[in-house]
Amino acid sequence: MAATVIDGKEFAARVRGQVATQVTRLKADHGITPGLAVVLVGEDPASQVYVRSKGKMTVEVGMKSVEYKLDIDTAEGDLLALIDQLNNDPEIHGILVQLPLPNHLNEDLVINAIDPAKDVDGFHISNVGLLGTGQKSMVPCTPLGCLMMLRDHHGSISGMDAVVIGRSNIVGKPMAQLLLNDSATVTIAHSRTKDLADVVRRADIVVAAVGRPEMVPGDWIKPGATVIDVGINRLDAPEKGEGKTKLVGDVHYESCAAVAGAITPVPGGVGPMTIACLLANTVTACCRANGLAEPEGLTA
Repeated sequence: MAATVIDGKEFAARVRGQVATQVTRLKADHGITPGLAVVLVGEDPASQVYVRSKGKMTVEVGMKSVEYKLDIDTAEGDLLALIDQLNNDPEIHGILVQLPLPNHLNEDLVINAIDPAKDVDGFHISNVGLLGTGQKSMVPCTPLGCLMMLRDHHGSISGMDAVVIGRSNIVGKPMAQLLLNDSATVTIAHSRTKDLADVVRRADIVVAAVGRPEMVPGDWIKPGATVIDVGINRLDAPEKGEGKTKLVGDVHYESCAAVAGAITPVPGGVGPMTIACLLANTVTACCRANGLAEPEGLTA
């Protein structure tokens, strides 16, 4: 039996609809418009596309969208001054500095200069610590999106055996913590894990976030398991024509889909959820800043 496809595009549209409803309520009941500021340093093409998409969707859900595009040689002090300005702006509830930054800028220093309450990426060391100890925090967008899809598909993941392949600070580690907080039994696996295939085979939930194209084959997957593929890798696709490429995930989709109970596709799976969760985090930050109840279903 073929796996159920978890449609990230459709799910993300639902999340954006929830966000838009909350924004309308905040405006009508409290006269508050959630505001998101995005800072882009340099002209990285992928980052430019991503920032444009964020800005478009922010406006579509009724939020205030502010973009700052800085020269690639912007001094660190100037960037930090801008962040301080945004930290103190009451109309800005979320701040995102687009990564990667140019080499002369210290990413850790920049991220940790953001007010943790406005850190809608969830990368500030304070938010990392709060998440790690099970306290209220801003949650990284991609793992949050994965958790939302798992909750929606399973209802509860309590007691399930989950394996996260990948140990990055952006996805792997926070994903494992979110799964733990939902009472799953969690293993973090990586490139040096002994008998990796056997470790993955015992999992009810597999989250692949290792950054290696089609690394996980179908014979690693337990029959009926749920596979969440975070990977986005571009490969040559000569079958499409000279110079053509295709996007693939960290799992081999066809063979895994033949065994799994549910699976996210690439593209159209986890990717759309990242921006949707950024918008959700901004609404959550706005509610917290104003002492209002957080909207249900939009955070961990």
